[in-house]
Amino acid sequence: MCLTVSWGWLPGYPGAGQEHRWQTGFVQNPVNRLDAVFPVAAAVALDLIQRGEVRDQWVMPSVLPKMSIGALACHLGRQVVRAAEVLPMATDVLPLESADAHYHRAAWVMSTSPDDPPNDRSTDDAEAALGAAALAGQSARALETVRRLLAAGAVRDVVLIPWQGWALCRDDFLLTRMLEIVVHADDLALSVGVRTPEFPAEVFAPVRDLLVRLAVKRRGQSAVISALARSERTQTISAF
Repeated sequence: MCLTVSWGWLPGYPGAGQEHRWQTGFVQNPVNRLDAVFPVAAAVALDLIQRGEVRDQWVMPSVLPKMSIGALACHLGRQVVRAAEVLPMATDVLPLESADAHYHRAAWVMSTSPDDPPNDRSTDDAEAALGAAALAGQSARALETVRRLLAAGAVRDVVLIPWQGWALCRDDFLLTRMLEIVVHADDLALSVGVRTPEFPAEVFAPVRDLLVRLAVKRRGQSAVISALARSERTQTISAF
């Protein structure tokens, strides 16, 4: 059975003694803590995708190498589409132990060039060719499907990720999609010259924590501490 940690406040923090999901704790509950959070993240992404600045600059280059603004918007919207597709799918594949393990295994994380096979952009380009209106409609329908599936309890505790060949517990899968949404929303906002949307704490906090863990795994504790606490020792601590 998939289990996740129900986080509580650390002693001495503001609000000590009150339940809070995003601080360190030890009580485990059945997987469900992100069911209500993922649609919030998805809605923020859809609002950005539907902005006129995105539509008007659709074919222009984005801040990501060899990727148009339209292709980047499609990649962002597909995080919701994929959730709608795979959340109800049954699987007998055993899940990885965490969202962290998903990123440790993903081939694109260790790629060194946008031309490497794991970074294939053909799907993004093909969807972008259909235009902004097609993306807006597809993404909106996918979000409604996700909401309906979650409300009806028609989702699986273990979610197969066909394009990777492994599975994750539902919370871990939703967290990976939230990370993709938060990161690519920033990419898209910078690409079209608008302010990056602010995500609610319940969305941003678990994504932030996952990124920090991935950065520590890749760069080491000292590099992360120096970059966050010492401006005179700033260095690269990217998680990917």
